[in-house]
Amino acid sequence: MSTLTMVHVGLSLIGIATGFLVIFQMIGGKTLGGLNTTFLVTTILTSVTGFFFPITKLTPGLVIGTISLAILAIALFAFYSKRLDGGWRTTFVVTAVIAQFFNVLVLIVQSFMKIPVLHAMAPKGDETVVKVVQICALVLLVALGVMASRNFKKATA
Repeated sequence: MSTLTMVHVGLSLIGIATGFLVIFQMIGGKTLGGLNTTFLVTTILTSVTGFFFPITKLTPGLVIGTISLAILAIALFAFYSKRLDGGWRTTFVVTAVIAQFFNVLVLIVQSFMKIPVLHAMAPKGDETVVKVVQICALVLLVALGVMASRNFKKATA
């Protein structure tokens, strides 16, 4: 495994772990601190490092990385410039959860491509089992996002 791959995967896993912790902080109506910064920075760096791999054609990963960076720019603006004032709080929750979903979506795809037992279940990557796992992740993150949006409004940023 190349150094770039290890850094990229490490950033991604840290981003995913801290992303869930941040979402749970929002659900709990808690103030966001260092975990939020770690989530945002590692998620941005995950997308950026994805562009350092040899690019021979446009891939879903490149499209997701580009969209994720745009979503994260809105999240950064809502958090740091608008300080979660008014509707910017909900904007932040939505953009953070979307960025988290993109991280998890790529994790699912890569897991089915790289982990032998999963790859055996879905060698092409577009089998029903992959789609079911992706839909489950979407439903989970939408539900968490709704709870976070409701509860985080009560918190102080």
